[in-house]
Amino acid sequence: MAVFWVTGAPGMAALMKSLAMLSFPLAQGRDTPELYVYQRRSDCYEFNGTHRYLERYIYNREVYVQFDSAVGVFVAVTELGRQTAKNWNIQREFLELRQSAVDTVCRHNYELDKGFTLKRTVPPKVNVSPSKKEALQPHSLLICHVTDFYPGHIQVRWFLNGQEETAGVVATNPIHNGDWTFQLLVMLEMSPQQGDVYTCHVEHPSLDRPVTVEWKVQSDSTRSKMLTGVGGFVLGLIALVMSFILHFQRWRGRKLLESGQQGPQPTGGISTPFFLLGM
Repeated sequence: MAVFWVTGAPGMAALMKSLAMLSFPLAQGRDTPELYVYQRRSDCYEFNGTHRYLERYIYNREVYVQFDSAVGVFVAVTELGRQTAKNWNIQREFLELRQSAVDTVCRHNYELDKGFTLKRTVPPKVNVSPSKKEALQPHSLLICHVTDFYPGHIQVRWFLNGQEETAGVVATNPIHNGDWTFQLLVMLEMSPQQGDVYTCHVEHPSLDRPVTVEWKVQSDSTRSKMLTGVGGFVLGLIALVMSFILHFQRWRGRKLLESGQQGPQPTGGISTPFFLLGM
């Protein structure tokens, strides 16, 4: 069984005849596939203000005839397209329509879309983190995650204590987010030493100057002191809030008694952090 999928174009009768002749087993000298796929693809190109329109006709994933605005006529790519190109080139209106497409299709849509595509810029967000919590282990990975940027042209470099690192750097290709933005991972294999400063350096067309994010190597004792300090601050803040609540209850009870109403009797005293309020 042979199935022809045709999208409709002048000169298609000659094409159908050519396909039918080639589908005959004796012409091919082998078994014919059961499915034939016919495609037409139109592309626009722009370079330094010059536009180009390219229309290709494809039979079973092979281009057999095409129109290039730089040439101005249909050109056969394979033997199958020789008769098709000849028939289409003598059809004046059909040929003129293709010749004008570089202006009516390519240049027209380029002017409509360039404001959102070529001129649109979105600055990247940059985050640096180690791949493991134990960052002081040798041969660890430091990851620079660059997200939500457009266009996709971007340069990301690693620096160690002000010197660029090129060995041990692995990067992914820009990944489409599906919302006209990209993301990128750039990883650096490191052997961190106490006091080392790693810097992810990002350059992008949307930025007036590069974005740099530092990651400093800290010892376990330094991190423990930091966590202790944060914990102490949180506990002090909780105590301060509780003191304020007790003071408010005492003041409210006193007001109710002065107005002759029975109010709740506060219990307990004021904790030490209460004096931070100057009461």
